[in-house]
This record gives sequence, structure tokens and C-alpha cells, in this order.
Amino acid sequence: MGQPKRKQSKQRSRKRRGANQFSAPQLAKDPTDGTAFRPHHVNPANGMYRGRQVVDVEV
Repeated sequence: MGQPKRKQSKQRSRKRRGANQFSAPQLAKDPTDGTAFRPHHVNPANGMYRGRQVVDVEV
């Protein structure tokens, strides 16, 4: 495997690592009550998924 000819600077390493930061998850809006939830997941606020009640949620 090849070896680097020069030491990689701290600034260059930090620039590369800074581009891989975590981003906030995309959220969808529930049409029934307007709460935000992750798409393709059950809404934890009301237990609905694709217009059907799939989880009983205690209020």
C-alpha cells in the first residue's frame, strides 16, 4: 500500500471530517393532527401508519 509523502495538515483533516457531520432527520407532517414524524415510520404521537391505527397510544 502506498505511503503519503507529506504529513496531512490538521486543517485538511478537519475540513474532511467536517463535511461528514450528521444532518437532522427529514420529518413529515401528519395529516390528521399535524405532528411531525419520520417518514415510513409509525407516528409515536398517535400510533398511526399510512392512515391506519397500528399502535395503541396511552394519552
